[in-house]
This record gives sequence, structure tokens and C-alpha cells, in this order.
Amino acid sequence: MSAENASVVGRLDDDGYPAYTMGRATDVLGITPAFLRAVGEAGLIVPLRSEGGHRRYSRRQLRVAGRVRELVDQGTPIEAACRIISLEDQLDDALRLNRDMRRKLGEAGQIPAAAGAEIHPPAG
Repeated sequence: MSAENASVVGRLDDDGYPAYTMGRATDVLGITPAFLRAVGEAGLIVPLRSEGGHRRYSRRQLRVAGRVRELVDQGTPIEAACRIISLEDQLDDALRLNRDMRRKLGEAGQIPAAAGAEIHPPAG
């Protein structure tokens, strides 16, 4: 195997590697190209473009599009579904950052243990 081929094979394990064409992505998710384009137009995912201008998607992006489809299948408009997922992702990031900061401050002895209690999002 050439070094170039080995490099490509190694990237296939990368969740962010854009390995899926529009056609393959829609087949995997059972959606239409228009649905996938709408998720992209909402800014939730930004596909990489091949040299020929074709959209390419990663497994991570397909998971996000799949989450949108689940909400749409439950009756949520696509724009609202994209906004919900965006806000969920922002909340997850903020909670992770908060948890990391509290852990670091706790290790440094800068906050009492009770003050480092975990904050959880409301059940819903």
C-alpha cells in the first residue's frame, strides 16, 4: 500500500473525514438530497466541497442530519429542528466547559467541594 493510500485509509476512521457523497449520505440516512441541503442551508452542517464542487459529508455530519430527521419525523419543522439541535450542542459544550472548570478549580483548592456540585440540564 502506498503512503498516500495508507493516509486515506487512516482518515476513514476519523469521524470528521468527509467520506460520504451526497448520494451515499442520503441513502444511508433514508432522506432526500433536498433535506440534506436544507440542513446545510440552516447552517447546522457545512459539507466540504470536492475539487469538482460536489458536497462531501463526514460521519459526524450524518449523525447530526439523522438527529434532525428524527425531530422532523416527530412533526418539528426543519428550521426549528436545526435550531433545537444547535442549542442542544451549545448547552452540551457549556456544561462540559463548566464541569472542566469546576474540576480544575477543585483540584487547585479554589472552590469548596459543595460549590463544585454538578449542574444538570432540565429533564425534557
